[in-house]
Amino acid sequence: MATLKEFFNKIKTVPGKLIKFWYWFRSWFVSYYVLKVSYNATWGDSDDQEFIVSKFYKKQPNYIKFKTQEGEIVEIRGAEGLNYRIQEL
Repeated sequence: MATLKEFFNKIKTVPGKLIKFWYWFRSWFVSYYVLKVSYNATWGDSDDQEFIVSKFYKKQPNYIKFKTQEGEIVEIRGAEGLNYRIQEL
């Protein structure tokens, strides 16, 4: 009976380890970036947003479209222009 409990406890931790392994394995083939977006010229205020990006589709002065690490496709538009910084992880 004790061995069954140990077995099921090991199985509970497997999905978390599989996800970590998948991200590690995928990191050998996919580059990730940190994207920081500000809608005005001041960095560090309340309108700033930060994303972890796996792929950029389009980068323009007023428009940016990208795919996040979780798989969401995000589009950001700014009428007066966007200020953004891109760093490779």
